[in-house]
Amino acid sequence: MSGGRITGPEIERLIQLLARLPGLGPRSARRAALHLIKKKDQLLGPLAEAMQVALDEVRVCSTCGNIDTADPCFICADPRRDPTIIVVVEDVADLWALERAAAVSARYHVLGGSLSPLDGVGPDDLNVAGLIERARDPAVTEIVLAVNATVEGQTTAHYVTDQLAGAAVKVSQLAHGVPVGGELDYLDDGTLAAAIRSRTEF
Repeated sequence: MSGGRITGPEIERLIQLLARLPGLGPRSARRAALHLIKKKDQLLGPLAEAMQVALDEVRVCSTCGNIDTADPCFICADPRRDPTIIVVVEDVADLWALERAAAVSARYHVLGGSLSPLDGVGPDDLNVAGLIERARDPAVTEIVLAVNATVEGQTTAHYVTDQLAGAAVKVSQLAHGVPVGGELDYLDDGTLAAAIRSRTEF
């Protein structure tokens, strides 16, 4: 006999919820659930507490769109940040990635996605109006478009640039090209072409 349920509904529910997380399929979710249950005191309990705190206290920053336990978020409230630069990203994950790299100490603006007519995402679905309002602040001198190098990301960048035409700010974008440690032979044609176009003085 096979294919029947091997756990109670509570554990099955845990597995089903874990399987919805990015990067986890049904098998990985079963392994993760089993590991959490085996390490109930060290992992499952603290995880449940952390998730309850997130449920009760995490909110979206009304200034930039970041996720934090305070509004404004830690980044917006940090007086050491450069107030003249706003780095525009598609998603909070992109903001966090830039922060991990510690490449810039500026302020951010999360659009909440990218333009994608096929997926039903139009200009009204993105937080462009908030960005335009922030760009009108006399203290802001540059908007850095740190969007993905995809068709949707570049379409979004062009749209945002058009919308910022009336603001007295410089609009720049991330350089595209050879990654640090990359070998030319392994790069795709688009990346190589972008690297040539974005070449700088040695």
